[in-house]
Amino acid sequence: MSQKLIDHIKDKKILLLGFGREGRSSYNYIRSYLPSYPLTIADKNPVMIDDKNVTVISGDNYLDTVNEYDIVFKSPGIAFCGVNISDDTEITCQTDLFMRFAPCVKIGITGTKGKTTTSTLIYEILKAADIPTCLIGNIGVPVLDLIDDVEGKTAVIEMSSHQLEFTRMSPHIAVFTNLYEEHLDHYDGFMGYANAKLNIVRYQNENDFFIYNKDQDLSDIYSLDAIRSKKLAVGIDDFKSSEFLKELTELNPRLCGAHSHQDAFFAAAAAKCLGISEENIKEGIKNFGGIEHRMEPVGTFGGIKFYNDAIATIPYAVMRGIEALGDTDTLIFGGLDRGLDYSSFCDDLIKSGVKNLIGLPETGHVICREIMLRGADKNIVLAKDMEEAVDKAFELTKKGKSCLLSPAAASYNRYRDFDEKGKHYKKLVREHS
Repeated sequence: MSQKLIDHIKDKKILLLGFGREGRSSYNYIRSYLPSYPLTIADKNPVMIDDKNVTVISGDNYLDTVNEYDIVFKSPGIAFCGVNISDDTEITCQTDLFMRFAPCVKIGITGTKGKTTTSTLIYEILKAADIPTCLIGNIGVPVLDLIDDVEGKTAVIEMSSHQLEFTRMSPHIAVFTNLYEEHLDHYDGFMGYANAKLNIVRYQNENDFFIYNKDQDLSDIYSLDAIRSKKLAVGIDDFKSSEFLKELTELNPRLCGAHSHQDAFFAAAAAKCLGISEENIKEGIKNFGGIEHRMEPVGTFGGIKFYNDAIATIPYAVMRGIEALGDTDTLIFGGLDRGLDYSSFCDDLIKSGVKNLIGLPETGHVICREIMLRGADKNIVLAKDMEEAVDKAFELTKKGKSCLLSPAAASYNRYRDFDEKGKHYKKLVREHS
């Protein structure tokens, strides 16, 4: 076990804030070493737990007692906008504790888009190079689930802004794929979101590596001169001057489009920081099986090629998907309104070759109405739900062309998350008669 971690938290008044997947993981980890230690769990929703040494706080005011504790394990989905934290209360999270106490080499990957693909590619490359590794974090595996089994390994950690927000140590290799407006309902504006992301590099030293996107100018967000680590810039067009990178773009059909090629370049750069050979990098990229809900081929039905890109929750990702396919005839989009500015997205859709625009509540309807007001030559459908959207896609999409689900919005207004939304879409497509 990580004795230093246990020593850090024992003899402190502990609050587990949020009791979803990560909160339950934190509880199980603490209980495996401190089986009868008093704990408090706070969650907006009711918590059912059979543990006489646990106090439960639930309801709308569950955040009110945060400052009564010495250390708070905050789950990623809980926003702290407007919450005043006492200097005597340590706010931490699994990612923070793993970065501070796990005895292993750490590669961290963040960014608005591309982090799951990049993380998985790095993991596949490490496996191809016979380097003991694990893939954890925002990918779906809470980091404390594996902290007792990482010594001597290289941990590949997908890091969301929520997981980085209270992290005070950076990984040996930090990959920052890109930065666009996202999660504005969670932070106090875009800069709050950006500052959370920047914790991935903020605490690096001269022996570490920072891999960043040279195609996106973020000089108004951070200064490269202020970053102490070795800096490696990665761009979409790098393959033009590198036969090796050009070869990477041709190795795997699941890496279609320039944005996916750039993810492969990020992964290759991280691998080279560890001295991994080009042959092992190519082998790992060949082994990549794709990411569910990321430009995922659903199949061809009724002569129409269906793709699931439910993980595309911002306009930038949607347009890159349309470009990657090259024959998108129908786009299904829309979801929760989180205050994003969609004016440029409307411009892009009007200019695109997509003929059929099927909008889902809420944002899809707003965008469709705006495009109608502009008099665009598009078939526009305001679908009441995914069932109607899929029906209309079968009706309108030209045979031999593609239909793409790519929401440009979060899914929480109708679904638990993008995973549930994407699975529902795939089910409806495959069962359509």
